[in-house]
Amino acid sequence: MEKKRVFLTRTLHDFALKELKKRYQIEIHSGKIPIPRKKLDLKIKEIDGLICFPYDVIDSQLMDKANNLKVISTFSVGFDHIDIKHAKKNKIRVGYTPEVLTDATADLAFSLMMDIMRRVSEGDRIIRKGYWKKIYGAYDYVGTDLQGKTLGIFGLGRIGSTLARRAKAFDMNVIYHNRKQVSKTREKLLSVKYVTFDKLISKSDIISIHVPHTKQTDLLFDKKIFKKMKRTSFLINTARGKIINEKDLLDALKKKTILGAALDVFESEPIGKEHPFTKIQNITLSPHIGSSTKETRIKMAEITLRNLHLGINGKRPKYSVGY
Repeated sequence: MEKKRVFLTRTLHDFALKELKKRYQIEIHSGKIPIPRKKLDLKIKEIDGLICFPYDVIDSQLMDKANNLKVISTFSVGFDHIDIKHAKKNKIRVGYTPEVLTDATADLAFSLMMDIMRRVSEGDRIIRKGYWKKIYGAYDYVGTDLQGKTLGIFGLGRIGSTLARRAKAFDMNVIYHNRKQVSKTREKLLSVKYVTFDKLISKSDIISIHVPHTKQTDLLFDKKIFKKMKRTSFLINTARGKIINEKDLLDALKKKTILGAALDVFESEPIGKEHPFTKIQNITLSPHIGSSTKETRIKMAEITLRNLHLGINGKRPKYSVGY
């Protein structure tokens, strides 16, 4: 029996490739990242399974070119790059990789919060550029304590809940806003308090975003929101870049409408040294590394393979979206 065909838009770990080669005919894109659309248009016609990444746009036009596609297995917790409704309509299974990156992403969010509040990356830039010309005095180059501050978590899911536990260890007060309030038992366990979105915005010293990118959250954080935040507040985003209006955030940071921000995700990625954010000091930037630990990436690869195996054989992936 001829092996089924699987295409990867980027390579995976050696152990994953070894397993894939045993079961399938595989081809791995090795050129420009993300894969050029013309190449993906051609490859999608002849494959049974696709392993993709969050910057690959898997839309209805692409899926309509597929003749045998049974499963799309994305190496990511997010799936807004895939047209889920169209996949379901065409009976294409979609698998993703939640849960395993919870700790890694929560740790990064906390790291970014500490970095921007204590001005760590800013200090690193000062030294590297040779600008440390004096010993700082009582009022020079001061940061902000975490202890006693109010952390507002927008989205108390797995990552938001894990961040709440990290924050309590630093004696922070934690409030949150969700579409639905969690149980009183869970609130007590996490030592968090539910508030309206408006109160989250106005009462938080730090706001950390942990919601998906949807029609409701698209460019939600704009100039109107920034004006309602404390002038001494900070914004952290490790979720999705398009939740924030970057033009409005840049303006808010320049005018000190808010004190600072730390971002791991951006409206369009990757960003380069000419991006306006790189020209200001009160922002910390990281290159979309929320899941980027060795341990987490191995687990993600394992789940990506499992989702693929199940979907290509007509079964529901372990972590499935839609069909």
